[in-house]
Amino acid sequence: MPRPHTPGPEAEPLLVDAETDLRPTPEVAAARRTLRAHPALLLIGIVLASLNMRAALAGVSPLLGEISGHFGLSATTGSLVTTIPLIFMGLASPFAPRLARRWGTEAVLLSALVLLLGGILLRVAPPVMALFAGGALVGSGIAFLNVLMPGLVKRDFPHRAAGMTALYTTSMIGGATVSAASAVPLENALGGWRGSLASWSLLAAVAALVWIPQTVLARRGTHHGEPAATPVRTPVRTTPGAEPRLGRSALAWQVTLFMGLQSSIAYVCIAWMPTIFTDHGMSKSAAGLVFAFSTMLQMVGSFVVPTLAGRMRSQRTLGVAVAALMGAGIAGLLVAPAAGAWVWAALIGVGQGGSVGLALTMMVLRTGDAHTSARLSGMAQTWGYLLAAVGPLALGVVHQTTGGWALPLTLMLAVCGALALLGLGAGRDRRIRA
Repeated sequence: MPRPHTPGPEAEPLLVDAETDLRPTPEVAAARRTLRAHPALLLIGIVLASLNMRAALAGVSPLLGEISGHFGLSATTGSLVTTIPLIFMGLASPFAPRLARRWGTEAVLLSALVLLLGGILLRVAPPVMALFAGGALVGSGIAFLNVLMPGLVKRDFPHRAAGMTALYTTSMIGGATVSAASAVPLENALGGWRGSLASWSLLAAVAALVWIPQTVLARRGTHHGEPAATPVRTPVRTTPGAEPRLGRSALAWQVTLFMGLQSSIAYVCIAWMPTIFTDHGMSKSAAGLVFAFSTMLQMVGSFVVPTLAGRMRSQRTLGVAVAALMGAGIAGLLVAPAAGAWVWAALIGVGQGGSVGLALTMMVLRTGDAHTSARLSGMAQTWGYLLAAVGPLALGVVHQTTGGWALPLTLMLAVCGALALLGLGAGRDRRIRA
């Protein structure tokens, strides 16, 4: 019989926790206690880092037409501008916990911001290859931020984790919203798309500067070359060898594929939604505002859906509902893209925010302990982003081949249908077993 779910702390969304199964050295632990005694700097650092987690991606979408036109890129090649960061978000994610163990979470987070800063600037260098190489650095930096931020929040604000999680998630979506809305105005004010993209390096630079003193303080007292933490071998089950093998669990793969498909829909919209609007007669600035509006409304879904999920035994209804919201918005883009743009953007935005919140929540609800939750979220995040990278590229190929958006959007409706089916599987009141 399925066990009833009792809402509690375990219902909070979880990504890869860089501190899982690690014990900081005495010197690092003492330094972190000092930092937590005066949390203002840490709080500002979290907000600034969170603002950077999507801004460098969302600001590209309204300018994709100009970027492709400048370099003479086809729709397929142009889609690589948004696809390459996704690929490296998946490839780089597994390395963050290892680096955090060796150098400390604060140092790796600072390095991620520096990497992001370098990638943003490299993207606007003259050669076309710099555009793609910079995207790889941007994706890697964001991957480290994705992995480190939840663990940092849970570690340093254990009694306010839910509120702090909401703060950094809202900051992340807010950064993406402002970036999307200001991309075209910044292009006009700064003389072109390069100025618009490069302007976000300032935000990354400010965030990096704020994290320098925290990084120095966190390593005070440690000797050069010493690791910041050591592994703690805590058995998660009493039976030897009983740890779940996630690769052999159908439920684990359902959660992973749910994460991947909802991410694919989200990044297809990031890559192509403004272009769909402009191809149907909307101005660039108006298309950017509609896209920003959709991004802003993700906050509604990302707050409401996880809250409901934590109070329900089964999340199957929610899985179908968020897929249906996005499907309705995509169907609207297929039928009347410009006439109902604000309505379709609202449906897609709420559905996207709800789907990512549900995916993160199911990583906790489908497991029986924090260790397995972290392993499942690592699996879902790595494979999910690699699967998501297929979406923008595939739609670019189909759009270039057909010369229109009817078939690409029809394929997206099919993806929404598959997401609903995965929601029925991943949303069952079950837990991953050995």
